[in-house]
Amino acid sequence: MATQFQPSTDRKILRRIQVEAWTGLSRSTIYAKIQAGTFPAPIALGGRAVGWDSRAIEQWIDERVAAGKAEWRARRSDASQRQG
Repeated sequence: MATQFQPSTDRKILRRIQVEAWTGLSRSTIYAKIQAGTFPAPIALGGRAVGWDSRAIEQWIDERVAAGKAEWRARRSDASQRQG
């Protein structure tokens, strides 16, 4: 059963599989975005274990949603200007 995104006021440490489920990104994409500085970096939990701050992931999702909406509005505006 897949983990579903449910915003919460509780701060949690998410493991990679949860981050993948919440964001829809693959492991390789997550780490590529971390390298590019466009995704929250993981937190060392000890040994070789890492996790992500749930609030940072929720904020990243919110930013992506807002950017997607802005891009969609810009495309609609451009299309209507070309038609008019």
